[in-house]
Amino acid sequence: MIIGIPIYEKVDLLDVAAPYEMFNLMKQLDPTVEADVCLLAEKSGSVKTRDGLAMKPQKVFADVPALDVLWVPGGDPSALKKLMNDRKRKYLNYLVNSSKNARFIVSVCEGAMLLAKAGLLDGYNATTHWAFIPCLKQFPAINVVEGYPRFVVDRNRVTGGGISSGLDEALKLVELLSSTATAQKVQLFTQYYPCPPVSSKIPDPGKCPLD
Repeated sequence: MIIGIPIYEKVDLLDVAAPYEMFNLMKQLDPTVEADVCLLAEKSGSVKTRDGLAMKPQKVFADVPALDVLWVPGGDPSALKKLMNDRKRKYLNYLVNSSKNARFIVSVCEGAMLLAKAGLLDGYNATTHWAFIPCLKQFPAINVVEGYPRFVVDRNRVTGGGISSGLDEALKLVELLSSTATAQKVQLFTQYYPCPPVSSKIPDPGKCPLD
């Protein structure tokens, strides 16, 4: 099983780090799972996250033409616009072509905008970062769920809310790909029992940040 996370300049760090660690722990804690978790990019060489941390993809798109699990991370609005408006659709075409026979097609945070632009969420229930809900609603073929759920599972599409939602979403994917018992082991290993020290309310989103 190949789990691919296609990264790009100004990608959100936790959107990449959370699933990468969760999925690799799944492999370690469940020896029956044979999976290759890899960061992918159009070209080799380091990619800087939105906050400037450099990471290096392990493989380029051409090396991995087909994926069993596609995980699309979110990123800075300027990066999303660049990928969505690329006339050659290099990133978007890779999402479409690599996921034709995928078991799961997944996004976290604004990564849903990339799946939406690629046409991979048409006919599905989906969510995204609360501020980008107005953007997702611009795609009439997508059923944007009400409220701000941490993640939404609709058949083999899984979409997550804002950045930290990727932790919940990745844990759910571990359960779907392995078992509840393995997901519980990953939860215990990472001590993922969230209890935030502060509380706040999500405001009504304004206009789409991509407009």
